Amino acid sequence: MDAISWDAPDADHPARRAARASMTAVAEGRKADWLALFAPDALIEDPVGPSFLDPAGAGHRGPDGIENFWNSFISTIAGFRFRVADSFANGPCCANVATITTTTPDGATMTIDCVLVYTVDDAGKITSLRAHWEPDRAMATLTTS
Repeated sequence: MDAISWDAPDADHPARRAARASMTAVAEGRKADWLALFAPDALIEDPVGPSFLDPAGAGHRGPDGIENFWNSFISTIAGFRFRVADSFANGPCCANVATITTTTPDGATMTIDCVLVYTVDDAGKITSLRAHWEPDRAMATLTTS
């Protein structure tokens, strides 16, 4: 199975290009390529609001915060599969209705149904990534190996 399944409109749009590049870099474990997609003052909220990934709900801002997000969370997952069911691009943003399936190194899986909103600047760099999902719903899908 491919790491990214795009079953949504795919007309060219700067934020949609950034979203696809972000998903591809994450799925392929390419940290440097992923970090290069973000503007210097970018903010990641994944998920939006307080959660076990971000107890204060303040998000992860700037190069150091975004790299820390990769090191603390993304790098701990052995595999990512993205399925984008719908995509809405307008202005500087793209909102993707997606399902992300993660696999841990020990083979456990979790499914995250979400809406991923990417905002880009005039250069196509991501200024904001807001992932709307419910941690309790995702945790309820956790399977063990």
